[in-house]
Amino acid sequence: MTKVVIIGGGPGGYEAALVGNQLGGEVTLIERDGLGGAAVLSDCVPSKTLIATAEVMVRIKNASQLGLHIQAENVREVVKVDLAEVNERVLALAHAQSRDIADKLRRDGVSIVKGQARMDGPHRVIAATEQGEEAFDADIVLVATGTTPRELPDAPCDGERVLNWKQLYNLTEVPERLIVVGSGVTGAEFASAYDGLGCDVVLVSSRKQVLPGEDQDAAAVLQRAFERRGMNILSEARAVAARRVGDGVVVTLEDGREVEGSHCLMAVGSIPNSAGLGLEECGIELGKWGHIPVDRVSRTAHRNIYAAGDVTGVFALASVAAMQGRIAMWHSLGDAVSPLDLRTVSSNVFTTPEIATVGVSQKAVDAGEVRVASVLLPLAPNARSKMMGFTDGFVKLFCLPTTGIIIGGVVVAPRASELIHAVSLAVAKKVTVDEFSGAFTVYPSMSGSIAEAARRLHNRDDPLLTQ
Repeated sequence: MTKVVIIGGGPGGYEAALVGNQLGGEVTLIERDGLGGAAVLSDCVPSKTLIATAEVMVRIKNASQLGLHIQAENVREVVKVDLAEVNERVLALAHAQSRDIADKLRRDGVSIVKGQARMDGPHRVIAATEQGEEAFDADIVLVATGTTPRELPDAPCDGERVLNWKQLYNLTEVPERLIVVGSGVTGAEFASAYDGLGCDVVLVSSRKQVLPGEDQDAAAVLQRAFERRGMNILSEARAVAARRVGDGVVVTLEDGREVEGSHCLMAVGSIPNSAGLGLEECGIELGKWGHIPVDRVSRTAHRNIYAAGDVTGVFALASVAAMQGRIAMWHSLGDAVSPLDLRTVSSNVFTTPEIATVGVSQKAVDAGEVRVASVLLPLAPNARSKMMGFTDGFVKLFCLPTTGIIIGGVVVAPRASELIHAVSLAVAKKVTVDEFSGAFTVYPSMSGSIAEAARRLHNRDDPLLTQ
């Protein structure tokens, strides 16, 4: 029986363990913190639970648009946000999910070891456990150790006033004024959530516009929504330091300005957990920032060592990590496998409104990497959008001009994470705009606008549609 040792129990690790066991491997999974890793315990599950809670507050605030009036000047006079209770629920859900994953792995026959692992050559893994060191022989090794929040040298996180995103759930009261440093996905999501909970938010962005790595039409919609809600966005401002001053914090910007607040969230990226694993001794050279280089079947420079998830730097999404882990097992254990295709990956930014994307990007189109026909259809005229009181957002589709095959899309809307699936399926299965628009949609629905966007791409020789 092939011995498989997996280091790290996040989505890349636990999904690989399930597949490895399914294919007849003798699987040992070594995890130091808890099954599910950061994605379940301190990242995706808790953050999206918090965001879902904040969305309820946003809907209450916007109820007057529907003729439902709160008999108070401020919604917080009617709805009290008990952040201690909110965070208690958030963490309880995360730990429950972690337990469910552990139970499933054990039922399927995976051996789980709690400890800190390192490689002792390409075919041996050492785990430091509470009982001492334990050695495991391995025919196949998968490294799925994730990342750690990055900190600025002059802005150490103390877990009380200056926080990283793993430490936010220690808060028991809504911050009076939260300074969010970083306007990427993590910064934008938490800024949106705490704004929804009634917090005064200052978003420090080193770029001209929030979400510099996302579709810029979508980012522009989100920035306008943030500003309309009263969020203070400091654009083209780079934070270099943060310090505690009494019961608050002071964030120093590169140009010398200082921003005062009660708390500060540092959302300035992450560092791969690749140091001290013994990879270099196995002939695996780490990337410039410490990521583990892998090919499209998750294999490293050593033929029996694979890696998956954020530690590879491929695409920091739990769904991608899980697929990398599965692919590693399919490949290493001799099953049929299709290499990872990032052109079919869908992603979502859980702000209000949400931003979902899949396939080719506007940035690639503008750079001339691919010639497309495209359409951007605002959602404001959509009947369901009117009913919900939603005025921001759009649907954007990209297709090949000659064949009409859909190769990408963007949705900015409430629950865009659910709406993007139809576009993802079209991209994965090479569906044409005519085939897509021929399928029935419900009326009224947001999805109807996606079908309408496809219909507008029927005559692709229109120069206004071709880029």
